[in-house]
Amino acid sequence: MAEKEEIFSSEIKHDGFFSFKDFYKFCYDWLTEEFGLSLTEKKYAEKLKGDSKEIEVEWEGTKKVTDYFKWEVSVKFRVLDLKDVELVEGKTKIRTNKGSIKVKVSGTLIRDWQGQFEKSSFRKFLRSIYDKWVIPSRVEEMEDKLADKCDDFLNQAKAWLDLEGRK
Repeated sequence: MAEKEEIFSSEIKHDGFFSFKDFYKFCYDWLTEEFGLSLTEKKYAEKLKGDSKEIEVEWEGTKKVTDYFKWEVSVKFRVLDLKDVELVEGKTKIRTNKGSIKVKVSGTLIRDWQGQFEKSSFRKFLRSIYDKWVIPSRVEEMEDKLADKCDDFLNQAKAWLDLEGRK
């Protein structure tokens, strides 16, 4: 069995104005194009509460980094009290949303994702030696890169929400 280790877990929160549709697209595009993940939407749930909505979205993404390493990233959106609003900017009206959003990201490093060292007990023993003595700096490098990419995504998402909220 492949060895999984959670390397990164963090979240951002935003209250105010933002276009959920545009934010959703921005996040999806960034994760697939900049991060290089193959994304799957595991959950999309919408609940109506009077004139507002609650939305929950869960994405899972993977990226095969090498024949030995693979990244697995989980992104969860929770939107509360989402309402459609119109803002007037100059002489133009802008349709957008107002609400509270929380984005949680976790990143997991998977070693031996193809199970090459799982074929016998001796190979499992060799993997422990391989991980501990042959490639510890490579493991650390993969952990750092994964954490940096996850952190970059959250920073970009936060910056997008902050810019959008100033309109």
